[in-house]
Amino acid sequence: MTRRPAGPNSRDGGRRGRPVALAPQAATSPKPPPPKPPAPKPPAPPADPDLVLMGEFGRAQGLHGEVRLKSFTADPQGIAGYNPLMTADGRALTLTEVRPAPGAATDMLIARVQGVAGRTAAEALNRLAVYVPRARLGTPEDSDEFFTTDLIGATAVDAAGTAVATVVAVPNYGGGDLLELRPAGGGATALLPFTQAFVPSLDLPARRIIVALPEDFFEVPGPKPADDPG
Repeated sequence: MTRRPAGPNSRDGGRRGRPVALAPQAATSPKPPPPKPPAPKPPAPPADPDLVLMGEFGRAQGLHGEVRLKSFTADPQGIAGYNPLMTADGRALTLTEVRPAPGAATDMLIARVQGVAGRTAAEALNRLAVYVPRARLGTPEDSDEFFTTDLIGATAVDAAGTAVATVVAVPNYGGGDLLELRPAGGGATALLPFTQAFVPSLDLPARRIIVALPEDFFEVPGPKPADDPG
């Protein structure tokens, strides 16, 4: 269950260094820069489209079977109330205990899973996403709340009512929900921040949302100029 934030997301920029020449007497083979860590991948989508993403396990915590768990529920610890949780390959997992993890991230928990008793078993859960069937979630009580899964398949229209895209997914990479939109005429998808500025209106019963897209939203970036160092 989610609410739209009021503002767009932001991204941090990177900095690029410059090599320094060594004096002839101290010349050595330059060390290559350390490789950049790979960007985190989103959880694999379940085979059943009616499954709703509830959380994702992280690394093991300690030696006795505890594991970190990122919760996507409105009340992070409330994820345990949706037992049993399902994996994309059909397994059922039961959380026997959850508590807040140390640190500022309020959605990060330390969890115990039924049948997971040691560090090796806990490590096997790393990057495993957990879901519940959509039918178990019922209907949100607040008219301003909804399940992001209900957006998938909705038609995106502009202010004039012209269909411009279809919502194919609602990913979240840690900076807020995004809408993955496929243009009405086909082609590559693009990501739109799910905020009031870009999505001013929703009509979920009609499976329709109104979007304010930048003019070049679906344009594929061209090749970089030959003199572009980036």
